[in-house]
Amino acid sequence: MTADLLAPLDLAFWNIESADHPMHLAALGVFPAGSDAAGAHAADLLASRAAAVPGLRMRIRDVWRPLTGGSLAALRRPWTGQGEPLAAALRRPLSFGGARREPDPRFDPQDHVRLHAPAPDFHAAAGRLMERPLDRSRPPWEAHVLPAQDGASFAVLFKFHHALADGLRALTLAAALMDPMDLPTPRLRPADPAHGLLPDVRRMPDLVRGALSDAGRALDIGASVARSTLDVRSSPALACESSGSRRTAGTVIDLDDVHRVRKSVGGTVNDVLIAVVAGALRRWLDERGDGSAGIAPRALIPVSRRRPRTAHPQGNRLSGYLMRLPVGEHDPLARLTTVRDAMDRNKDAGPHRGAGAVALLADHVPALGHRLGGPFVGQAARLWFDVLVTSVPLPGFGLRLGGNPLGAVFPLAPLAPGHSLAVAVSTYRGRVHYGLVADGVAVPDLDRLALALSEEVETLLTVCEP
Repeated sequence: MTADLLAPLDLAFWNIESADHPMHLAALGVFPAGSDAAGAHAADLLASRAAAVPGLRMRIRDVWRPLTGGSLAALRRPWTGQGEPLAAALRRPLSFGGARREPDPRFDPQDHVRLHAPAPDFHAAAGRLMERPLDRSRPPWEAHVLPAQDGASFAVLFKFHHALADGLRALTLAAALMDPMDLPTPRLRPADPAHGLLPDVRRMPDLVRGALSDAGRALDIGASVARSTLDVRSSPALACESSGSRRTAGTVIDLDDVHRVRKSVGGTVNDVLIAVVAGALRRWLDERGDGSAGIAPRALIPVSRRRPRTAHPQGNRLSGYLMRLPVGEHDPLARLTTVRDAMDRNKDAGPHRGAGAVALLADHVPALGHRLGGPFVGQAARLWFDVLVTSVPLPGFGLRLGGNPLGAVFPLAPLAPGHSLAVAVSTYRGRVHYGLVADGVAVPDLDRLALALSEEVETLLTVCEP
């Protein structure tokens, strides 16, 4: 693989990282074990297979000089004319202060795959491992194998820096280390059209209009962000000064139960899953004594801008929706209706405008601006939203490692500065997996919130019965 300049949003993730707020996403996979040696065998397999996955050999290196000659040729990518502002295409050679992915000539999989001592609790071990930033001098990923004390199972915690991979890319890299089950017949991928490095001059009027549209979009986003900070009704439990510690927890619910609720009251599966989060937060806040009356925290819901099966394999392509979770609403069906209506409004507006689309502004910032402003942008997350609720895609087919089927997988999102909680959700083989990451000091009762998610599903099923 050749060197590849980081896209603006990837560069933002690379630069907002701090010791207390590492910017890696993760997944905790749990496997039933056929023997006490299953964990050690899995670690050996991961290390041997990692050497053959080109994406896992890529490190991230700073760029502190203009790119010319051979280095520019190595980084050259065709300008597609779609989805990328003209300014961004022309800015690639002016990459001073940026960063790039490049193959690590000293790559050793043993530096990235670790076999740990038997763990009494997978989530407790994962929380401690989530605290540790990835080594920025190496390809920024790790796989931690955690055998269970009773030998009946083992877990693997995959960590990927957000600048190396978004959720979809991380899935692709992790799946390349495992074996598929019930693999569907692949569809042919359409060929990418040929494009030159610079835009066709015949399209300049369209490009000018696109640039003006980008400017208008930026103004809309900025105004929406300003409005979103007014009348904020969040809970102190969702904000904290960072302790640098982490806890993780998870719960699994039946996807059929989610479909029963959806068919009864309408909306989408995603609407139901977000409403479950709102109801669980209500239970949790009331039980811990913080109270839920009048609470409507702002939830950031990332939206992928990738085009299926044709998107560039690397680089974050994200926008987002911002909505107020109806935590203060006591009626579970009213909560679901509020979520459904809010999501419908977001979809009507589209993922390119509104306060949730702040990530799109990264395209308009030069590389040096990301480097100098990264720490300030990270600290602004608390002003922008109160809790992250993100969906991480998983394959429709099963996966196995060393003959052991993947039984459960909990997605884990990075925790933004000033926030005490992040929620991620994935669907795998007919079950929905919620993964929770929290500040270890601010949220000592994270397991109770995980239980509240399951309880909220039961409540919705009850109220939806004929």
